[in-house]
Amino acid sequence: MNMKKILFLSSIVALLSNCGGSGNGELIGGLDRSSWNPTDPYGMIFVPQGSFIMGPSDQDVPFANVSTNQRVSVGAFYMDETEITNNEYRQFERWVVDSIIRSYLGKFQTEGPRNEVTLVKSNYLINLTEIKNNDEISLNLYNRWMGEDEEIGWREIDPTEDDENYEYADDDENLSADYFGGVDDERAVYLPKIDWNARISKDERKEVFDNLFVKSYVDGDIVKEKNNFIYRYEFLDVKALANQNKINENTIDDMSGSEYRKKFVVDTVVNIHPSTLDYESDYAYANNETDATLNYEHIAFDDYPVVGITWDQANAFCHWRTHIINSFLRANNEPILADFRLPTETEWEYAARGGLSLSPYPWGGPYTRNMKGCFLANFKPLRGNYTADGGLKAIKVRQYNPNNYGLYDMSGNVAEWTSTVFDETSSSYSHDMNSDNSYISEESDANVLKRKVVRGGSWKDISYFIQTSTRAYEYDDVSTSYIGFRCVMDFLGRDKKDFN
Repeated sequence: MNMKKILFLSSIVALLSNCGGSGNGELIGGLDRSSWNPTDPYGMIFVPQGSFIMGPSDQDVPFANVSTNQRVSVGAFYMDETEITNNEYRQFERWVVDSIIRSYLGKFQTEGPRNEVTLVKSNYLINLTEIKNNDEISLNLYNRWMGEDEEIGWREIDPTEDDENYEYADDDENLSADYFGGVDDERAVYLPKIDWNARISKDERKEVFDNLFVKSYVDGDIVKEKNNFIYRYEFLDVKALANQNKINENTIDDMSGSEYRKKFVVDTVVNIHPSTLDYESDYAYANNETDATLNYEHIAFDDYPVVGITWDQANAFCHWRTHIINSFLRANNEPILADFRLPTETEWEYAARGGLSLSPYPWGGPYTRNMKGCFLANFKPLRGNYTADGGLKAIKVRQYNPNNYGLYDMSGNVAEWTSTVFDETSSSYSHDMNSDNSYISEESDANVLKRKVVRGGSWKDISYFIQTSTRAYEYDDVSTSYIGFRCVMDFLGRDKKDFN
């Protein structure tokens, strides 16, 4: 070995030693790690880890026999203090609307990383200018991007020629799994990311909104086209991947490859606008027209729980909420947080009990009134006297006292989606640690696989259905005027005191 090689190897060793840090020869862990001091996410309550008896705390009045008692243990998590309100959900909707408007106006970053959305199929490329100038504009981006009709704004491109307005990626590049329709093309193209700092004039916004979001005018009122509010996202189905790992001995080796993991990436397109007519369609021969037309849109109902939300829409909201907070944290070089998600049935019941393991209601029990004779929740008391508790239908959040954890309206007002599949026998096979039975249904699945557990009861239910242990279900693609939701987030660690 000559002197040059010796000097080169010596320099490499020295460089690696300097970069890694010696730590005086002691095992001290990786350096330059940010400190972690968790703070409660805004609007959420910390629920400590614990164990409780899950299941009926009172007699099975309807003889439903849908669950048996089981002791389960639950890890610490955060839960929304109240149900998601109309105004909070509107932030989600406006973000989607704003992103679509910016896309149509071409408000993109000219430099920096590219957006993970493929806009090409075969040799057809979307042309934003032509779409903007098209008189017959549909805002359903998914359908438009997947179309192959030059008359609605597509133009054919020559893949052998460069176009300075677009950036091409060859097949051998590691393309993102976030794409429309699959990457079967010879060439792929990425648009720049949306520029959220670009100013949009009132005239621009009004022109795009009027052309794209208004279906028609009825008696002078604007009617929104529900199908125009599109949110698309992807997530890794970890449960499916783990189950495949159990039955396939080659999975461990395959997991190292991105192509294998892509098989478990679920692509979801959701129309996110609430079904505002549920108040009218849910009840025959009832005067609910005002709620059907104004409950979501009017400022008077901003602090009311959002309803008309399907299970899929609730999950889309959770994904968007995660994206918003973690994008901010990454931009500020801060550690990210766990995902927002729907609570499991076990988490929901544990949180609703508020530490009162054997009590039928969040406040204890067995009564639904306090010592002054006032009802403790918004439900259907006294043989249908809806107003006896202070509300005819759903009312503002925080109108009744919280439980011992500080959570409001865990009984009554509106029922709440959970992530758990409804199975009458689930208590017989669910694990006693963070028990859950979740499943992402497909359109071709039997209806029995599309049932999701709904908890808490609502303003229309009698006292039995607002008990903490009472189970009910609804199909994941159904929205109603009495089902809302709230989010949870896993606590990263054992307990908050570990970080004090």
